[in-house]
Amino acid sequence: MYDMKPYLAEIDRVIEKGPFKDTWESLGKFQVPDWYRSAKFGIFIHWGVYSVPAFGSEWYSRSMYIQGTREFEHHVKTYGPHKEFGYKDFIPMFKAEKFSADAWADLFQKAGARYVVPVAEHHDGFQMYQSDISHWNAAEMGPCRNVLGELKQAVEERGMTLGASTHRVEHWFFMGHGKEFDSDIKEPMQRGDFYWPAMPEANHHDLYSEPTPTKEYLEDWLCRCCEIVDKYRPKLVYFDWWIQHHSVKPYLKKFAAYYYNRAAEWGVQVAINYKHEAFMFGCAVPDVERGQFADIKPFFWQTDTAIATNSWCWTEGNYFKSARSLICDLVDIVSKNGTLLLNVGPKPDGSISEQDTAVLTEIGEWMAVNSEAIYDTKVWRKYGEGPTKVEEGQFTDGKEKIFTSQDIRFTVKGENLYCTVLSWPEDGHVVIKSLGHADASRLPVFHGIVKDVDVLGCAEKPEWHRDEQGLHVTAPSVKTDKPVVVRVKID
Repeated sequence: MYDMKPYLAEIDRVIEKGPFKDTWESLGKFQVPDWYRSAKFGIFIHWGVYSVPAFGSEWYSRSMYIQGTREFEHHVKTYGPHKEFGYKDFIPMFKAEKFSADAWADLFQKAGARYVVPVAEHHDGFQMYQSDISHWNAAEMGPCRNVLGELKQAVEERGMTLGASTHRVEHWFFMGHGKEFDSDIKEPMQRGDFYWPAMPEANHHDLYSEPTPTKEYLEDWLCRCCEIVDKYRPKLVYFDWWIQHHSVKPYLKKFAAYYYNRAAEWGVQVAINYKHEAFMFGCAVPDVERGQFADIKPFFWQTDTAIATNSWCWTEGNYFKSARSLICDLVDIVSKNGTLLLNVGPKPDGSISEQDTAVLTEIGEWMAVNSEAIYDTKVWRKYGEGPTKVEEGQFTDGKEKIFTSQDIRFTVKGENLYCTVLSWPEDGHVVIKSLGHADASRLPVFHGIVKDVDVLGCAEKPEWHRDEQGLHVTAPSVKTDKPVVVRVKID
């Protein structure tokens, strides 16, 4: 069994010697990295043992042990009784024979992503990287490949930034239902066992739910998180929701102080993603899962969502969003001071599905023409205009939004104001109301000079003029179902 004491002592030493301490006051000195503010678009990757059954979702390892669920019935019918074939028995089937970190990185770069965040460890407890803490990892079992290590090299060689996601803390309860009947999840258990600790599951969003994670479990969690930092030096660490539990908070602050101090040692800029109120505001970057904000925010934030609507991992029954809808989401999010982390779920053999590939390719084609309205931009005085409202909150992106030619989003860089029309009209004529001639006696939205107007990707020079109704732009040769960027040079 791995001896945690030396590592825990090293964690304390780094916190003691470094500029960040494990208090909210100290962690409030955190600054959002410049690379992160500029990147705007990243790729999330859910790939693991759960990709092998390819049924339901990435929560298969939990649901297969809950009697009466679709996953339970499917498991018994397909693989037999749980006591004879449990979740661990999928590991030898996880061969990843077509996995190529270079091929993945090429696709993500082609899509226009600037950062890549693989799931290093999901709730199931299987590490997708070489680890000294547990032998239950992809470098020693299943693929026998150091997936995170290979992706780090491939991503960074192409100028993208590596992040890492850990969902380990939820493992406290994730396998607990397997103890409720005759399965392969049995006592006694000890740290180091794959299923350990498999505790009873309580309300996921009760900050004081019981049984409370033990000191031993939380120290193990802390060591695993810090090991990812030390071995792979990700510049972004993403956490799922359960770090908000009251018992985790002291260890969460320790991790943040350790990570930020290590980054200071290495001379790099890093960030942490969190949901809900797991971090004190200003100590890390908030994330909205499968949703977004309705209005512009004074703080930098992130949306994480998936190309598939029903699952984060590959399943045989995935439903896929269109590239058009995801591009609209990207534009809307960036206009509101956010960034989009878009998930793909590779197949168990390591290939990326035709559907995922097609969507990423379409996004990349759009970005090749329009990325100057996305990368390195800043928010304008308002995020946009138009009648279509974006519903605020998590889990609000299931239904594609229907935008009109009046729905326009703004970003700015240098002398250019980018006005992205989310649905280009058939007649090629749009009116940007926010740029109309303003009454100088009143506070205007815009009272500057429009020097020139063009449409990105269009060889034809558009006709344009301003009046009290707005900036009128006409480019009838533009025919597309994707958003169109009108670039306005201002003074």
